[in-house]
Amino acid sequence: MSGASQAPTYPDLVRDLADRGLLTGRWREVFEAVPRSRFVPADVWRQLSDRCEPVVGVGDWLALVNSDEPVVTQLDDGAEGGPGVATSSNSMPSMVARMLGLLEVEDGQRVLEIGTGTGYVAALLCERLGGDLVHSVELDPVVARQAAEALAQAGYRPHLRVGDGEQPWPGLGLVDRLIATCALRYVSYALLRQVRPGGIVVAPLAREFWSGALVQLRVQDDGTAVGRFCGGATYMPMRAHRVPDLHDVRGKGRSRAAGLDPARLLDLGFALYAGARLPGVRLIHQNTDEGVQVWVTRENGSAATAATGEEVWQYGPGFLWEEIEQTWWEYEAAGRPDADQFGLTVTGRGQQVWLRKPSEVIRPGRRSVPQ
Repeated sequence: MSGASQAPTYPDLVRDLADRGLLTGRWREVFEAVPRSRFVPADVWRQLSDRCEPVVGVGDWLALVNSDEPVVTQLDDGAEGGPGVATSSNSMPSMVARMLGLLEVEDGQRVLEIGTGTGYVAALLCERLGGDLVHSVELDPVVARQAAEALAQAGYRPHLRVGDGEQPWPGLGLVDRLIATCALRYVSYALLRQVRPGGIVVAPLAREFWSGALVQLRVQDDGTAVGRFCGGATYMPMRAHRVPDLHDVRGKGRSRAAGLDPARLLDLGFALYAGARLPGVRLIHQNTDEGVQVWVTRENGSAATAATGEEVWQYGPGFLWEEIEQTWWEYEAAGRPDADQFGLTVTGRGQQVWLRKPSEVIRPGRRSVPQ
């Protein structure tokens, strides 16, 4: 008997998702009927921590496609000679299963998908509901054309459109469910107005302080929406919602002892709390041998960077790291709530993060005074 491990198959992947409790009821049958490989092009990349690596050879391609990993299908919006940033992908199957479960779709309901991508999610929805009830919009015309071809070859005929998913679909009317398969910086009111009262919106959000969280919103009779966060979710941003990773930094650096391990900033519960208390503060991180290094900036040029076991360096006006530490102590005093205790309310005036119940809105804190 050979000692080499057997390459994973798509049935193995579906079985694993079901064993993890991610595929319940009819969704397991749906996933079994829609092979992911039909919706992944030949030229793809694997997403690594610092770059996208081309996948070479059929064996490696199949191994990636039949794994619970994202498959990058486009770099740099399709432009040649770019920096190699992933701009479109076939999402992790476990994340797709989570989002479809949160959608709570029922027979006869109409669904709008924002971000057709490779067409895989649209195909799953068609298998579950029938193509006439599935509508999907994609901004990138090349990506949209490839998805349409893959869907047609697989025998699915959803309603497809090239355009901005935040804007109403002409003549569509209200849908029962809306799922976004690209990350939003905020849930626009225009998006909500495409969903009937009682309907559900499932979307990944990515704010300045946190890289991604999944939210399930229920549309109210007055057109607002309320719901809870449902764990982390990292998706590529909607193109209109892209922002630079960090602000420009000003001033000379000054160091001090760190009163807080920067790794704690990456806890999703804290990130949701801090994002509401410190609006406009952006954070990125990188894993290190000792732990993690973070960089945080604000639009006024203030910044801080800290690595596990090292001093904090601050730049520009104010005391940004002290604000972050103060916010951490507030979070601890609140009992260090998990991410699922936070929620979101969206109205025509914007969106607000709350803790435990919608009436407990987390308000922005006061900034430190520049010295």
